[in-house]
Amino acid sequence: MAAKPKFNSRELMENAIAAMKQSISEPRVDGDVTPKVGAALWKPDGTIETAFRGELRYGDHAEFTLLERKNRSNALDSCILFATLEPCAPGARNHPKLSCAERIVNARIKEVWVGCQDPHPKVAGKGFRFLKDKGVIVHFFDRDLQEVIEKENDEFFRQAQAAAEKQKHEWTPAIAEYDKVMQDVDVNDLWSDALNSYELMLMGKGRHKEDEFYRRLCHQGLLEKVKDKIRPTGFGLLLFARHPRDMMAQAGILGSIFKDGKDELKDFDGPMVLAPQQTIQWLRDKLPNPILRTEAQRKEQNEIYYELIREGVVNALVHRDYGIKQAKIQLVVTEEKTVIRSPGTPMEPVTLKQLQEFNAPMFSRNPRLHAVFNTMELAEERGFGLRSMRDRAQQAGLPLPSYAWNEPYLDLTIYRTAESATKTLDEVILTELNDAEKKGWSFIVSSGTTTQSEYAREMEVTPRTAQRHLSHFVDLGLLQRIGSGPATTYQVIQS
Repeated sequence: MAAKPKFNSRELMENAIAAMKQSISEPRVDGDVTPKVGAALWKPDGTIETAFRGELRYGDHAEFTLLERKNRSNALDSCILFATLEPCAPGARNHPKLSCAERIVNARIKEVWVGCQDPHPKVAGKGFRFLKDKGVIVHFFDRDLQEVIEKENDEFFRQAQAAAEKQKHEWTPAIAEYDKVMQDVDVNDLWSDALNSYELMLMGKGRHKEDEFYRRLCHQGLLEKVKDKIRPTGFGLLLFARHPRDMMAQAGILGSIFKDGKDELKDFDGPMVLAPQQTIQWLRDKLPNPILRTEAQRKEQNEIYYELIREGVVNALVHRDYGIKQAKIQLVVTEEKTVIRSPGTPMEPVTLKQLQEFNAPMFSRNPRLHAVFNTMELAEERGFGLRSMRDRAQQAGLPLPSYAWNEPYLDLTIYRTAESATKTLDEVILTELNDAEKKGWSFIVSSGTTTQSEYAREMEVTPRTAQRHLSHFVDLGLLQRIGSGPATTYQVIQS
């Protein structure tokens, strides 16, 4: 029996990127920069074909070249397409030209991997939504490969984002309900402290005309002019209202600290833009500093711990599903760890596995909120947040933050000290570990993966002892083996 053709998504992403780098730019009378785009097509027999923009004719899109010029007479319904840039959407091309998204659907392709979203307002998520609406499964490339695409297309992305900035009033958010003006509210329901904080970051220091600032907020979909009166939208209320929970019961954050057998509770139900700093200040006031060997070590771990909390809180505020009206964001704190509970699954095409590996593509459920927190320098919009969380935890020798799904919450766990992940293991597992293994586990969870030789070197044990420890961790369900032989890697299992 013939072996089943191997499908390697990572290899196909790399093939599409290699094709992208060969793209031929065409001269345009309007001076616009054209993107570099590559595409790869995996066929059921295991063969792979590629194409790039301008390969056969100036201006031809990579998807068009691959599907229409190279495979026009072939059945493609069992093929999988990889494209480095979001396929253009219906209406993005001059009539009577079909968009690439339409060509994909017409070819009956059921699965597409996309490198990056196209930020140009003619596309800007519309291609992705069109494919999803037609039943096509869409994934995104790994984050590190997205960075390669962004770097190759830096000038195009800057130009496209500038065009998007001019047309922000056309931006359609993920949840249209909160893009609308809510009944019985006006700008007097907004808190001046929150507005002033945002105005400073948006427009810089100095005196600004109120109508100029409000005009910017209207363009951002946070305010709307209704019969000559300025009124806030749902997103505007979430961000700036003194009491947003009066209008939206799911707004805000519920804080709980469990310490010394006592519960300390606090609700953060004011303007969303102020919530991250308020939660951090509350934790600083209530939590003791961890006991570490040196003052410098204590200070670094403590500061990075709060950085991770701030990043996690902002991610929860920006990416939670506000359509789940029965649940609020929760901040659950013990002396060893903090769990940030955000209602809603990761938004497709982002997967839990990608979050757990700190390699999720940039895709926002609530882009209006994301843009505001980016302006406030509390979030960024190019997908570096997760990688930064991983790098900062490793820098401080802290266990890597971990994601888990506990319906209806996406839980992010952040540990306070290097030993915290060991101390919080299930009691049954703790009894199975000796002191050396506990020390070894604290090392592994600060890096996420290890090899036998790396573990032996860091723990100063023999290769045989290292292998015995690692095998024991595997048997306990703490690690999984990846690969075989000397190249075997051991990866922490997140549950």
